[in-house]
Amino acid sequence: MIFKVHKGTRLAVALCDADLLGKKFEEENKQLDLTGSFFNGDKKTEKEVKDLLDFYLKEDACFNIVGEKSCNIAKELELISEEGISKIDGIPFSLILG
Repeated sequence: MIFKVHKGTRLAVALCDADLLGKKFEEENKQLDLTGSFFNGDKKTEKEVKDLLDFYLKEDACFNIVGEKSCNIAKELELISEEGISKIDGIPFSLILG
């Protein structure tokens, strides 16, 4: 998985499955664009992702999560529920503004 933190007024965590990076998905008037720099971070193991998500949960960050593996980890940590996951072109994603 690919993990990146954006620091601004508020921390924004970007997490996506590695095989989705660099791709764009469209369905009707919705789009998931993983071609830019927003999601282009560092490759992390499942354990590293879990530890990082746990840490940033305590930092009042917002989260942008894309992909089956990434969403499953967020569900496992109870960061999101199944109802909090949407899909575009079959790709699951979740936005958590906290």
